[in-house]
Amino acid sequence: MRGRGRRQRWRRGHSRRAVRFLEPTLLLVLHHRSAHGYTLIDQLRELGLADMDPSAIYRALRGMEEEGWVTSSWDEQQTQGPPRRVYRLTVLGDEVLRWWMQDLQETHGMIDHILGTYNRHMEEGEGDYH
Repeated sequence: MRGRGRRQRWRRGHSRRAVRFLEPTLLLVLHHRSAHGYTLIDQLRELGLADMDPSAIYRALRGMEEEGWVTSSWDEQQTQGPPRRVYRLTVLGDEVLRWWMQDLQETHGMIDHILGTYNRHMEEGEGDYH
């Protein structure tokens, strides 16, 4: 079956698609308040990124820190166990978040247009694939 492999790859794309939303979602969560990794992972789950591998989240945070979007420090006072790294949004990170939100708004408009076109096409009932 020719199309089967392509369909399988499309289904596996869910986690890749979620990765595209990881940075803006992390910036959004940190816009609300500073947080350590476990809290960020919980917040990501609440925002629909439940399938994210924690190691990918920490890699993204390190990359965002290298870019100057976030800073981190060890919190030794607020924990019962070992110190935890707490991440904070920077001024640059706030600017990047605004850019991401604008880009997502524009993408949302494009997606709405594409879906509207598809839905109208399906309602008309013309063509080979209805």
